[in-house]
Amino acid sequence: MQNLTGKVAVVTGGASGIGHALATRFATEGMKLVLVDVEAGPLAEAARAFEADGVEVLAQSLDVSNPAAMDALAEKSLERFGAVHVVCNNAGVGAGGPMWELTTEDWEFCMRPNLWGVIHGVRVFTKYLIAQDEGHIVNTASMAGLVSVPGIGPYNVTKHGVVALSETLHHELAALGSSVGVSVLCPGHVNTRIWESERNRPDELSDTGADTSSEEALATRDMFKALVLASMPPEQVAGRVHDAILDGTCYIHTHENVYAAVEGRMQGILDAKAPAMPAGGHAVFGK
Repeated sequence: MQNLTGKVAVVTGGASGIGHALATRFATEGMKLVLVDVEAGPLAEAARAFEADGVEVLAQSLDVSNPAAMDALAEKSLERFGAVHVVCNNAGVGAGGPMWELTTEDWEFCMRPNLWGVIHGVRVFTKYLIAQDEGHIVNTASMAGLVSVPGIGPYNVTKHGVVALSETLHHELAALGSSVGVSVLCPGHVNTRIWESERNRPDELSDTGADTSSEEALATRDMFKALVLASMPPEQVAGRVHDAILDGTCYIHTHENVYAAVEGRMQGILDAKAPAMPAGGHAVFGK
């Protein structure tokens, strides 16, 4: 895509963090917005702010892992704007802990938005982009989708899945001869609220194996929070996504200090070696 003015962007997780920064960048380009978030209050506030600036907005509060809700989202988007051009499957949460201590609910909490949300976004919108032979899909993964580190197993699994999904979609669209582009966003730590993802845990998934009240758990949380708050601004990530859409870039990286870790993993695979701990461990990964 070369011109975004007047086009329509769908952004999930659009009320905060990277999603809100993406929506803001798209709005400055003259795009119309379909803003999606599970948190109704922040979503309404964000929509009002955009509308006050003259941006056309369709705000939808929903769970991106709900297939019927995502089907309805596509229908409402087309009914309101007539077309969709950029789809950012960005909604997600952070979750972790030793995998032998995690409950099924812990896994489900992460799998639903991080992987199923992206699957549904691709499922419901791609066919329309193909039909109009114009558009771009951006799936938010993480550097945790390229290199695995301990302690965030569910997050790693979902983000590796998003990378695989995006690569497969790229190949399928290319084989079709479609002009629709695909990018997978693989950021390192970004200043978002991912450190407090538990605020959006559904009641039916409340059974968790993680002891979040222990002194060690609280110290870890505070350390991670401080790290995230001091990291890259989401607006900078949004700028890179914008450029990738215009340039047709597939892999969107934000932190050059992870390149060596990715290279080391790939070489280890070729050499059939056990995976080595990436330099920096948790310090370089996140959404």
